[in-house]
Parts: sequence; structure tokens; C-alpha cells
Amino acid sequence: MEGFKLIKADEIQDNPFKLIGNDWMLITAGTPDNYNTMTASWGGMGVLWNKNVCFIFVRPSRYTYEFMEKNQTFSLSFFTEEWRNALNICGTKSGRNINKAKETGLEPVPGNHHTTGFAQAKLIIECRKLYFQDLIPEQFLDSSINKCYIGGDYHRVYVGEILAINVK
Repeated sequence: MEGFKLIKADEIQDNPFKLIGNDWMLITAGTPDNYNTMTASWGGMGVLWNKNVCFIFVRPSRYTYEFMEKNQTFSLSFFTEEWRNALNICGTKSGRNINKAKETGLEPVPGNHHTTGFAQAKLIIECRKLYFQDLIPEQFLDSSINKCYIGGDYHRVYVGEILAINVK
């Protein structure tokens, strides 16, 4: 990826709680010729099965879900605050109806592992799917979680092994 440097997971300087929960990210699956992306603010990073992993959540109603199901890899792209409007668009408009790159000015770039990131990102994490599981509402131990699912559409969680971390 031009303009990016590969780093190891323990070299990430940003706080993952801020990156994901406050700054948000784009979850992208597919190649630059055929992909979709969506904004997310739920997920995490850590170690599982002796691997550095990310875990993300995608609702089946989202267009990106179809791409997650078809592809073995995905990326997480993180941006500076100046791209907040683009992230708002990617989180509120569907790729079924608009070309998100054209609408936002984001430039898709190929990753190293059959993924797509964005040239304007400050950090791109490329992952290979290891596991998925649909959330089961009967297993929520805190009833307040149900407020996140008025009308159903429970997320599928994906665990992805980190294959590459690209930073500007």
C-alpha cells in the first residue's frame, strides 16, 4: 500500500477504545473492483487462539454483510477527524443505492491480502476470518442490551486474524 508502512500489532500507538468507539472505523470486504464498506463503532482487538485478532459486528440487513459472507478477508480502516462526514455517509447510506467512494471522496486501494482499504486512512488492519457467530438474544445476561435491537436484526460477530497492519 503506497504511503503506508507495515507494523506489528504491538506497535499500534492508538488506543483501541478511542479508535473504535469514538473515532469509528470502516469495515470493508471485497476487492477494490467489487467491495462494500460500512461505518462501525463496535468491535475490539486482542489475542485469541494464540493469534492477534479483531472482532467486529455486522447486521445481516447491511449490504456489507453479503460481502463479508462471500470473502475470506476484510479490512478495518481508521481516519482522522477530518473524514467524519465521510464516515457518517458510509454509516447512514447503503452501498446498494449509492457509490460511497464517489459520494465521500474516499479512494479505495488494494490491500496485501485480497482486501480493500482507503488511501485517506491513517491506519488499515487487514484480517482473515477465523470464526463467526450470530448473537443469540436469549443469552443476553443484561436486559438493557435488548434496547440495541428494537425490531430484531441481531448482529453476526466475526473474529478475524490480523494479517497486516498498515499505518501512515
